[in-house]
Amino acid sequence: MERRQWSGGGNGQGGAGSSVNRGGLQPGGVAPVGGPGPGGRRFGTKIEKPRDMRGTLRRLLGYLRPYSVTLVAAAILVVASTFLDLVGPYLNGVAIDRFIVRRDLVGLGRIVLLMIGVYLVVWALRVVLARLMVAMVQKMMRTMREQLFGHLQTLSLSFFDQHPHGDLMSRLTNDLDALGRLLAQNVTDLIGGLLSLVGIVVMMFSINFWLSLGSMFVFPLMLWFTGWVGKRTRQGFRDYQMRIGQLNGELEEIFSGQRVIIAFGQEGSTLSKFDRVNEETRDVGIRAQTYATLIPPLMGIFSNANIAILAGLGGWMVIRGWATVGTILTFYNYSRRFAGPLRQLGDLYNQIQSALAGAERVFELLDQQPEILEAPNAIVLDKVKGDVVFDHVNFSYVPNVPVIKDMSFHAEPGKTLALVGPTGAGKTTMINLLSRFYDIQSGSIRIDGVELRDYNKASLRRKLGVVLQDTFLFSESVMENIRYGRLDATDEEVIAAATLANADQFIRRLPQGYQTELSERGSNLSQGQRQLLAIARAILADPGILILDEATSSVDTRTEQHIQQALLRLMEGRTSFVIAHRLSTIREADTILVINDGEIIERGTHQELLAQRGFYHHLYMSQFRGQGVAEV
Repeated sequence: MERRQWSGGGNGQGGAGSSVNRGGLQPGGVAPVGGPGPGGRRFGTKIEKPRDMRGTLRRLLGYLRPYSVTLVAAAILVVASTFLDLVGPYLNGVAIDRFIVRRDLVGLGRIVLLMIGVYLVVWALRVVLARLMVAMVQKMMRTMREQLFGHLQTLSLSFFDQHPHGDLMSRLTNDLDALGRLLAQNVTDLIGGLLSLVGIVVMMFSINFWLSLGSMFVFPLMLWFTGWVGKRTRQGFRDYQMRIGQLNGELEEIFSGQRVIIAFGQEGSTLSKFDRVNEETRDVGIRAQTYATLIPPLMGIFSNANIAILAGLGGWMVIRGWATVGTILTFYNYSRRFAGPLRQLGDLYNQIQSALAGAERVFELLDQQPEILEAPNAIVLDKVKGDVVFDHVNFSYVPNVPVIKDMSFHAEPGKTLALVGPTGAGKTTMINLLSRFYDIQSGSIRIDGVELRDYNKASLRRKLGVVLQDTFLFSESVMENIRYGRLDATDEEVIAAATLANADQFIRRLPQGYQTELSERGSNLSQGQRQLLAIARAILADPGILILDEATSSVDTRTEQHIQQALLRLMEGRTSFVIAHRLSTIREADTILVINDGEIIERGTHQELLAQRGFYHHLYMSQFRGQGVAEV
């Protein structure tokens, strides 16, 4: 084969996924090529109106259904512990009326031991209950995280273009954690509190009807106030959690661009921008917490009012001989316990509102439908010849703003097709469409005679090898970063791929060789070293169709030669698409397509295009003017 020079790019994203296949890229692993449209535009972050509380609770019950046995056991423990906890105040009254008043020390000792035993049993039951609920909730949270993360993997790039990554991370972490705390702790507290209220009411009415009516006087006011505040609290926490997601998105963007921020001395403006978002979050948080903090103190006021009513009415009844001191003490204890669950329920109501707001945000993500759908009976692409056809393809990221216009071309198997043109012309979009990151609006894209949308997406992407200009490496060892191209590859196969990519020598000079741990995004390697690892990853994946996107545009001449040698080995026998701005690197391409404003304006070999003295000739000569380059 004739020696040729090519330009490509960084990421040997042969891809990785859950399944492993020798000789192919992993499902869904081709790295995103380019942004959502011209300039990498990010769309708005408006979130759909959330569902009502009942709908959210119904969906949560669906996740709890597999743990019905555990829930029954937990319910039994809650009932038992609540019942035994209510026995204590009753025994207090009995101790006064039957033993203290009669000075019966033996009987008093027995009832004290009984009370201690009851409270020890209550403690043991609650420990078992807590352990049971925590284990169940953690299993459920794992299931929800897996389901949510797995669902995110099915969504198209356009979804991620429109949603800040920090907000998505917040839903996976903060919102699910809030829901987990609700289920692990607050649900049992809520059930226990409600049972305590019911039990206290039953016990009080069974002891003295009139004292019970007096104790219930403030109860309707408590219920009304809790409902009034609850509606406002729920909306406040929902807004607050949305703001937290936006704040996380801002932080993620700042941390990712810290090098640029420092290089341009924009620390001050970045801090001002963060302060603005932080202040907005603070204001929303103040509104949410203001409503939340109204309930506990007012519950305390209602509780104290209830004690005052009980003291006046009970004292009058004792004076009249209609009640005993022990009965009044029992009612006093029950009244204090009655206020306790109410106050606790007030606190829990706020936490429940926060957790349900988070659950609604999680379910909003789960309800997102993938735009790139799998065809019924999709064809598994096993062996690929590499015959690629674009037939009158039209595409736009935003309606009525065309990016690709009536584009047609044919790339024959094993041939090299170069794409050149100014920035924003649509070259990267063509690669996005070939990788089926987006679906076209009209026309047809075919590989080996089959419409792209008829192929199984995972098998299609296993046969595509994309090497991007901006290489993405994981915070793992060099060995594992290369192995990402094919997860079942042996160490020997990884080393062989690195050798073919001209990367073996520099890898062995690293502190731990192939076991050297890379920092985030491989920042402890040079740009050229990262690109060589990306090429090794693509060699290991062994794709049928190769896409190279500016692999040598940001490296020195000597490194460029090493990368070009590696790319030549990688391209042998494969249909290759090469995006290049350095036109000297694509002279030997079989066909060069000149793209401008989403259209093919010229096509041919290097010599043919120069002879036309058109757009390509102008681009080529402008790069080498003053360097003595002949126009032949």
